[in-house]
Amino acid sequence: MKKQFNLLSTLFVVGLIFLVSCGGGRQVTRIDKNETIDLSGKWNDTDARLVAEEMISDVLKRPWIDEFLKERGKKPVVIVGSVRNKSSEHIEVDMFTKEMEKELLNSGRVSFVATKDEREQVRDERADQQKFSSEESMKQFYKEKGADYLLLGVINSVEDKLEGEKVIKYKVNLELIDVESNTKVWIGDKEIKKYIGQDKYGY
Repeated sequence: MKKQFNLLSTLFVVGLIFLVSCGGGRQVTRIDKNETIDLSGKWNDTDARLVAEEMISDVLKRPWIDEFLKERGKKPVVIVGSVRNKSSEHIEVDMFTKEMEKELLNSGRVSFVATKDEREQVRDERADQQKFSSEESMKQFYKEKGADYLLLGVINSVEDKLEGEKVIKYKVNLELIDVESNTKVWIGDKEIKKYIGQDKYGY
């Protein structure tokens, strides 16, 4: 009986060691949020952040903003509209638009209003307050601030492939439009080009 117990104990320990050694195939490591890592070569969070930073920096340097300040004596009100994805791959466009919103708002050079979808949620909340909030705390209708300018854009891509190698070029076009007059006050574009090669060892 004792020999049988020792045998079972030994088999259990060996089995446990085997399971632990086989279970170490996946490793997860936390990295800096600004570190650039391209696994697939496709558009990623780094592309969204860098393009947003560069393009918003450019739009805020152009004459339209100083002309508005001189004429109206206040900061322009801007809203980010839709950015269409016309590239050959799925792109999380919301990530890009949020990066642009962040850059615009944090610049301190413009006032910023909520997007169309966000405004609908705020209006629902305001309507709800009319029924359930006290008079002192209830927010009124028709007090919204209208946007002076609307930022719209499109993302395109072109691929060139041959024998396991590929080059992808992304082009982002943005336009800033005067909401009242429909005139375009700024047009900007940014290109990103990526080479994706076949590993020479075939890994």
